[in-house]
Amino acid sequence: MSSVRIIALTSLAMLAFAGNSLLCRAALATTTIDAASFTTVRLIAGAVTLWAIGLRLHSKRRGGENWGAALLLFCYAASFSFAYINLSAGTGALLLFGAVQVTMIGVGLLSGERLNWQQLLGFICAFAGLSVLVTPGVEAPSFLGSVLMLGAGVAWGLYSIRGHNAGNPIQKTGGNFLRAVPLALVTSLMFYRQMSLDGMGIGLAAASGGLTSGVGYAIWYTVLPALQTTSAATVQLCVPILATFGGVVLLSEPITLRLTVSSLAVLGGIALFILNRDRSRRSGAPTTR
Repeated sequence: MSSVRIIALTSLAMLAFAGNSLLCRAALATTTIDAASFTTVRLIAGAVTLWAIGLRLHSKRRGGENWGAALLLFCYAASFSFAYINLSAGTGALLLFGAVQVTMIGVGLLSGERLNWQQLLGFICAFAGLSVLVTPGVEAPSFLGSVLMLGAGVAWGLYSIRGHNAGNPIQKTGGNFLRAVPLALVTSLMFYRQMSLDGMGIGLAAASGGLTSGVGYAIWYTVLPALQTTSAATVQLCVPILATFGGVVLLSEPITLRLTVSSLAVLGGIALFILNRDRSRRSGAPTTR
């Protein structure tokens, strides 16, 4: 795969990931669709799109999907939707991707991964940035929304770890989307008193599931083998920035000092951790517990 194609596909995937935040926030802030219905439509659209892409690729391999992974996917999607009722696109994306990376790093620590002092500093910096963002204050985002989005990030981080290298990624993800649909339907029934099906909201949910999730994942899985592990992890740090600026331009959302400081701490800390992990592996330098 040529360098130009790698850059182009990676850029499209990152725009799709940021687009998920923008579409969800736009639907819940500018239309009357409820969060449970948004989640259901998104999962159905994602399952259909990934199934169609799998057929197009003539893939015969089993995806390795299962109910455990589907439950994590549902927890991510539902928490993501309900969180964006009260969060801006940029704040939500920062909380989401910060929690994803901290979760995956934390699992590595619990499994015995050793760190050097730069990695430890990066982890502390990223965790402190998230803590500052959700600390009560004038500019603090909604506490419930923050907790839900952090939960979404933990669920997505665990889902990513669970599904790493398990079967065909497009078929696996499509199967998990399909298995998550009944859980979303049950949730919609639980919140039936708040149910509101808005035409524009349904369209935004379908675009989130079909385009920014389904097509976005397909693009990402296509380009992922051509990226080094560090590059694949680091490039995702641009998603909260894209979502923030998208929210400012498209949704007239403000950029607060708290969000700016927290973004620098979280993104800088995670980048420091990832880059030093790769450098340590290349050099074979000793690390400490």
